[in-house]
Amino acid sequence: MFTGIVQGTAEILAIEPADQFIALQLRFPASAGTDFSIGASIALNGTCLTVRKFDGSDVWFDAIASTLKLTNLGELKVGNKVNFERAAKIGDEIGGHLMSGHIIDTVQISAIERTDTNCCISFERPAKYARYLLDKGFVGLNGCSLTMTDVTDETFSVWLIPETLERTLFGAAQVGERVNLEIDPQTQAIVDTVENYLASRQTTESI
Repeated sequence: MFTGIVQGTAEILAIEPADQFIALQLRFPASAGTDFSIGASIALNGTCLTVRKFDGSDVWFDAIASTLKLTNLGELKVGNKVNFERAAKIGDEIGGHLMSGHIIDTVQISAIERTDTNCCISFERPAKYARYLLDKGFVGLNGCSLTMTDVTDETFSVWLIPETLERTLFGAAQVGERVNLEIDPQTQAIVDTVENYLASRQTTESI
């Protein structure tokens, strides 16, 4: 489980393609600590991956074909960086929202407006997920828990403060980039339940 509060970025040191998956070696900053453990979960660009081995600040992960298909991890190159968040511990302060690290798809950055103090980034709003992407709702974007605003039929936007821009990849984001998307599971459950209920009522009344 994660909170959507990205803790920093880690650098890709090596990528080893294999049959139906890739092996990734990352170097984490000193702020991430070195107390990793085999089998632990860490979110990379919001994608929950499992630690395969580690040596100090160097950590290895495997990403299977279905993960590469749904996320932007398959686009990574040596030298690139990814947002990371280590799994939340019981008793930790939850500063963001509860997130699973289960990416549903990617969305493309459609516009960026920067000022001296903050930044507004707009994303495409895919029709198949539009009912879950609601004004003032939250969404996971490359692992960052963010609140949506200015939602239209085609796009939604998020506002980023300097701290977020400095700590995450969004500080260097470019129009056209694909960003990992995680839907709020509570919103999804509520919307699906209501839609199913209304559909069943309509079916019953038509009999």
